[in-house]
Amino acid sequence: MKFKSLIAAFALVLGMSTAAYANGLVRTVDSFDYLVDYSGSMMMTEQETKMPKMEVAKAVLNKISDSLPDLGYKASMHTLAPAKELVPYGDFAAASMNSAVDSLKSDLTIFGRKSALGNGISAFAPQYEQMARPTAILLVSDGLNNSGIEPVKAIIDNNIGACFHIISFADSAEGQATLEEIAKINNCTVMANGVDLYKDDAALKDFVQKVFYAGLDNDALVLRGVNFAFDSAELTNDAKEILSDVAVILKDASNGVALQGWTDSVGADAYNKALSQRRAQSVKSYLVQEGLDAKMIEAKGMGKSFKYDNSNADGRYLNRRVEVIVK
Repeated sequence: MKFKSLIAAFALVLGMSTAAYANGLVRTVDSFDYLVDYSGSMMMTEQETKMPKMEVAKAVLNKISDSLPDLGYKASMHTLAPAKELVPYGDFAAASMNSAVDSLKSDLTIFGRKSALGNGISAFAPQYEQMARPTAILLVSDGLNNSGIEPVKAIIDNNIGACFHIISFADSAEGQATLEEIAKINNCTVMANGVDLYKDDAALKDFVQKVFYAGLDNDALVLRGVNFAFDSAELTNDAKEILSDVAVILKDASNGVALQGWTDSVGADAYNKALSQRRAQSVKSYLVQEGLDAKMIEAKGMGKSFKYDNSNADGRYLNRRVEVIVK
């Protein structure tokens, strides 16, 4: 079986649409949200482009939407200060998203429209809980927060199980500090300067790739549903059912496969390294039991994972996984 056909088979077994894999790419997030700061300070002129920050932000978001490969994403869009939903959660469509982005004004009143980033983030927390995992939240902001609760506190208190990525339009030390504090919450955060993304297509492409997708030829595929309880290497019944189907597919991987075991970030490095090895070995043992040649399977413990957010239970569960690389 050719490599791409094998990958398509994996998509079906792992309960994903084959749209998750296309043109040698695989999505690394299942859903995302554009979270746009719509306060007065975003109407101010950005000094390098001589345009309102909001106008530059709109152009960047439209470029991102237009550059996304068709991999079956779910998406939504919200504004902060004031907090409002512009695109309800559903199947991503670039045209609809661009229309919502284009509806944003860039000439609204600057003064008297205070930034309340934290209040807006708290308002949308229940919706974020319902989004398909892994989830990316693209925060577009200059970082100013001069009303209501602090945004870092809002994220932590609401235990938002998503990775925040930041498109920064900060032009003050205060705003930059706020965005950097948000970036520290997630080990997975990608932070970029909004003007750089506007001016440099290569920078924008790099940002999009880091947030949204990876190449199949160079990256491991997550065995979705093959996750482990805390401090355990025991396969669940659901995981065994998935692996039974995976075993059928892997019989066509003539050059063999590599299994990589991972843990969350809790505990000592040495202990987690050994635990991740046991997890990879558990998957290998089951695949051998299902008829695969043990010599064709390499099992390796990778230790702690920071691919997903370790600050919440959802992220830690996703990190306790095994990935497969088809050689």
